Amino acid sequence: MDSTFSSRETTKTKTIVINALFITFTLVATMFINIRLPIMGNGGLIHLGNVPLFIAALVYGKKTGAIAGAFGMAFFDLISGWAAWAPFTFIIVGAMGFLAGLISEKVPGKRVLVNTLAIAVALIIKVVGYYFTEVILYSNWIQPIGSIPGNVMQVVIAGIIVVPLAGRLKKVAGQI
Repeated sequence: MDSTFSSRETTKTKTIVINALFITFTLVATMFINIRLPIMGNGGLIHLGNVPLFIAALVYGKKTGAIAGAFGMAFFDLISGWAAWAPFTFIIVGAMGFLAGLISEKVPGKRVLVNTLAIAVALIIKVVGYYFTEVILYSNWIQPIGSIPGNVMQVVIAGIIVVPLAGRLKKVAGQI
């Protein structure tokens, strides 16, 4: 048997498993580690689903970040009663994961600063993306402003957790 073929198959299998794990981690963290907000914006949610999303993006790269975010959080929307949000979430959070991973992969410099920049870009995508999503869903330009603090809080908390860990986790992931 050709060892190159086996190596390639092992790599594909490993990629599929890692993607599936991070989709699951993102879904579970969004579903079970959250606080519902009855007073802000649409009565949204502050959750820790961004933690595995950012780990996926900063440790495994843009594709895994995009897949984990897009599928993990869109699945949450579909099974939690917010199905109308799922297509928007798929695009917004997929873009967050992709760009955070891309920045982490391509931008030179001190990793902590680069990863902080990656999280900041993801924050902008989240705030702008969900603002316009609410404008579309609720036909109101003012109401979505109330959701901005919750969206900022989600990403900032995830960044505080992930940025200090990302370098160490990447070293460990490289050994597996």
